Amino acid sequence: MKKFISVVMMFFAAGTILAQSDAKSILNKVNNNLQSIKGATANFNYSTKDRNNKNLGNITGKIAIKGSKYFIQQGSTQIYSNGRKIWNFNGSDEVNVSDIDNSGSTLSPQKILSGDFINKDFTSKLISNNGSLAVIELTPTDNRKNFSKVNVTVNKTRNLITKAIIFEKGGNTVTFNLSDINTNVTLADSKFAFDPKAHPGVEVID
Repeated sequence: MKKFISVVMMFFAAGTILAQSDAKSILNKVNNNLQSIKGATANFNYSTKDRNNKNLGNITGKIAIKGSKYFIQQGSTQIYSNGRKIWNFNGSDEVNVSDIDNSGSTLSPQKILSGDFINKDFTSKLISNNGSLAVIELTPTDNRKNFSKVNVTVNKTRNLITKAIIFEKGGNTVTFNLSDINTNVTLADSKFAFDPKAHPGVEVID
């Protein structure tokens, strides 16, 4: 009986190692693909639910990225980043300017589409692998992050992340969905910085 239990335990241990290996292989393909992309655009939707599955909000928007640069449109709100600074424009009379936060404590549509977080202090485990889609569980090794794990859905045909479910430590669950992803676009650098001359009368708060 002890030998049987040992064999079973070895079987499951081998399965876990294989799942980790497969997850890493899939994520490496995603990362390599994203590194080769010069510019990308997509539509996104993210919703938040509390621990009781109550809907706390739903936001839709559009995003464009080019390396570490990105532009996000959410309704009238526009967010620009040139990789060093962020401009948060309310679409009317005010824009707030701040430095990039590289703490990595949160995830955003930009990080998910660019894959910027894939190989940064996460352990990975393959949850499912059916047809062209794989679901991978990412667990941060840094306990200071405000989320306990992230489940990402990978389109293996395109080597892109199309969905991420973030499990926050406070009990909320945030779901990001990316659609209409175009990875073959040319984007000017000027798209990723707020231009005061194009927005006369807007107060810049630095």
